[in-house]
Amino acid sequence: MGDLAADVKIEELSSVKKKLSLEIPWAEVKTELDQAYRTIGRKAKVKGFRPGKTPRKVLEQLYKREAEDEAITNLISKSYSQVLEENKIMAVNQPDIDQTGIESEKDFTYTATVEVEPVFEPADYEGLAVEKEQHEVTEADINARIDQLRQMYSTLESIEEDRDITEGDFALIDFEGKLDGEVRKEMSSESYLLEVGAKTFIPGFEEQVIGMKKDESKEISVTFPDDYQAEDFAGKEAVFSVTVKDLKEKKMPDLDEEFIKNFEKYETIDDLMTDVRETLEKEHATRIETNLKKNIVDRLLEKNEFELPATYINRQVYYMMLDAERRMVSNGMNAEKAKEISFNLHERFEGEAERMVRTSLLLGKIAEKESIKVEDEDIENRLKDFAGRYAQDYETVKEAYEKNNMMERLKDEILEQKTLEFLESKADVTIVEVNDETPSDEEKAGDE
Repeated sequence: MGDLAADVKIEELSSVKKKLSLEIPWAEVKTELDQAYRTIGRKAKVKGFRPGKTPRKVLEQLYKREAEDEAITNLISKSYSQVLEENKIMAVNQPDIDQTGIESEKDFTYTATVEVEPVFEPADYEGLAVEKEQHEVTEADINARIDQLRQMYSTLESIEEDRDITEGDFALIDFEGKLDGEVRKEMSSESYLLEVGAKTFIPGFEEQVIGMKKDESKEISVTFPDDYQAEDFAGKEAVFSVTVKDLKEKKMPDLDEEFIKNFEKYETIDDLMTDVRETLEKEHATRIETNLKKNIVDRLLEKNEFELPATYINRQVYYMMLDAERRMVSNGMNAEKAKEISFNLHERFEGEAERMVRTSLLLGKIAEKESIKVEDEDIENRLKDFAGRYAQDYETVKEAYEKNNMMERLKDEILEQKTLEFLESKADVTIVEVNDETPSDEEKAGDE
């Protein structure tokens, strides 16, 4: 069949949604219906008739619904595709079809509501005013990282002196909890090691342990938070009988040649200090570049507002949920539980999903406008970088990407990176000195 003759009305419901109303003449409907009956007739097995010889009236009595459904499917499929092509409509989802069926001697009408790709021109993307951090690694930075390493090799030692528990101590305690005057097994434990001040226990508990001494017993009253995960405890007052069995403190090893023996890659303290400095410099460089690109995207989004199809956002949320589920399973969680938790994250992911989609579309438009492309050399260099980073052969990495259909995704990532580098080269960048006391973007957001 050639092009279908149809009257078409296109209604703009929004910048990213269209409603197509089509009216197909009865002659076209009859032709499609006749073809449907011929197809059914060749296959139908009707008593008293040879295959392919069943009269039309008999077929209409037995297969009317099936024939009309097939005719409707074909009519919609052909006419809908034709309308999209003729009107250059870029649909991004399957249409929502509304139709009332075929009536003899009457034109067939239906509507198709569909989301479309947003049409916009990226604006004001050159000269974006952004700040770029500059952080020189200091001796204080190095010493703080060294202390973290020493913490990893620290030991807990009993405190011999008779003194009160203070924040930072480790108290070995027995406790028995009561709720509504009844002892609860799940609220009781023996030889529990409590890090005082770590805020790992019920709010108010650790504060009341401070000041106790070894071998001392005490009753502690606390109230469970209203949003406590166990609903039968939420908002209720509990009483704990607590006995301190021992008091310990963390002892960090001295920074000496003996400590260096914990690491095969270092021979001297100077080797350790040098490596720590280089590691911190790389970390700062990565963080600074990440923050700069985030600032560029923030400014870009502020200057470019456009409507998004819900389909794009929902698709990105699905990918994020799937990724969360995979990570939970890889960390040992039961597959069904992981699926349940990831499903409940839908609303939490929506905001970030919208930002990701909007950023991707914007960068894609800018790349197109500025003729930024991904060359074979770009892909080869990225794969070689991966191979070197993970001590693998280049051909093995390339084969894995091709086998898992990840090449297109890799191209998208490279294109996005090249576009961001272009925007950075055109940006109005102000250098800002930062140090350990300067709050991060996340901390600033938290304060607000």
